[in-house]
Amino acid sequence: MPEERPRRRQARGERRMAEILDAAAGVFAEAGFERATTNAIAAAAGISPGSLYQFFPNKPALAQALADRFVTEMDTAHRTAFEGADFAALPLDELLDRVVDPILAFNVDNPGFKALFARPDMPRDLAAAAQPIQGALLGRIERLLAARAPGTPEPERARNARVLVQVFQGLVPLVVAAPEEERPALTVEVKRVLGGYLRTIEGR
Repeated sequence: MPEERPRRRQARGERRMAEILDAAAGVFAEAGFERATTNAIAAAAGISPGSLYQFFPNKPALAQALADRFVTEMDTAHRTAFEGADFAALPLDELLDRVVDPILAFNVDNPGFKALFARPDMPRDLAAAAQPIQGALLGRIERLLAARAPGTPEPERARNARVLVQVFQGLVPLVVAAPEEERPALTVEVKRVLGGYLRTIEGR
């Protein structure tokens, strides 16, 4: 029994930290890093500033923890999408389901991600935190394209990968902002757009 109480306290502390980070994501995305205050974040989390400081000593610490969480979750989504699949053998519809669904789910679950890290007032080291993961995503897509269209020259394949990423990123806000009941239909449209472009690459 004595061991259970520390575990319960730890679990409560982890839940509270997650709630604070969720609140911070919303406040940073809406107000920007410079204008956001720990008082506003505490209010959004439904706690006192003193309770917030028990977990995070200041605003930069909050932003760093939020960046770490976003990057970890984004990397997990990318690994789920790309690792362990035979991309040369998968039918195109199955390929799109496997790749698009987990990455879209990450963006839906983290609506403040792009709004936060795209802001010009974010500290440079935090704004750059996601760049290695995004670079790895491009590499994964290039390997996928090499498997699907092995005769494509490398410079062209790299260009195709950049186009796919930009098209996908351009459509993500449409899905994220949509009512929940509309998202499945919009996801189908996203896959239709990406699939059309992939078919032109594979048909060369």
